[in-house]
Amino acid sequence: MSKMNPHPPALEVRGLTKRYPGFTLSDVSFTVPAGSIVGLVGENGAGKSTTLNAVLGVIHPDAGDIRLYGRRQQSWTGADRAGLGAVLDSGGYPDALTPDALGRVLGDLYPGWRPDRYAALLERLGLPGGKKLKSFSKGMRAKLALAAAMSREARLLVMDEPTSGLDPVVRDDILDALLEFVQDEQHAVLISSHITSDLEKVADSIVFLHEGRVRFHKPIDELRDGYGLLQCGETQFQALNKKDILAWRRLDYAWQVLVPDRAAAAQKYKDAAVGPASIDDILLMYVKGETP
Repeated sequence: MSKMNPHPPALEVRGLTKRYPGFTLSDVSFTVPAGSIVGLVGENGAGKSTTLNAVLGVIHPDAGDIRLYGRRQQSWTGADRAGLGAVLDSGGYPDALTPDALGRVLGDLYPGWRPDRYAALLERLGLPGGKKLKSFSKGMRAKLALAAAMSREARLLVMDEPTSGLDPVVRDDILDALLEFVQDEQHAVLISSHITSDLEKVADSIVFLHEGRVRFHKPIDELRDGYGLLQCGETQFQALNKKDILAWRRLDYAWQVLVPDRAAAAQKYKDAAVGPASIDDILLMYVKGETP
């Protein structure tokens, strides 16, 4: 899914560090190119929310540099901040409002508000403009939060678990809207999610955080088409070239090994079973397994 893009990166994070008692986000670096969707994954407590909050300016890092379309965070103007849209929960909008009334409120708050885009998104996402929010389901609220963020000229969307707890139909609606959002190759999305199957559908690359550090940032195609799981016995495991191993786990009766090139592993280790690895498989191996 990777694209060549003449625009500066939508987001650059370099050496981001934030220290808390008992936890440190350490030297986190990654890039979100314009026109792309980047997934941020990791176990609970890995540092995903800390990273998102630093990008949004909610917390101040102890070290590091954050740039939005080439501009350092310290020099962001009101226009720069208006170009950064956050979808962190269901929006927190008052229950007494309707989507139509909310649009008028947001239009007064944001100079770049696009009422035409907002109306089109409400229709596309099946949201009744005259119905009060107190009657909205969780899925409807999630879609409304997305519509509001995408209608105020935000160029980069930062999203935290936007599809969590939603049914597959609503999730597909949201994912389709995100794909359309980045089609002009000027908008971009950074999305944190535990639903890795959603990321496999839309993400161009994956940033994996583990214990406050970036373990990898790789194109989704490389993870999906290259990585593999090798399963073998004790003798075979001991004979493996350690350069071919990213992580391993001891199961009841076998060893499970994460390899970066499953085709090469299948050719080299013909007596072992080698198959594809999902993003969940890869994360599980790094979190639960051992690494060289």
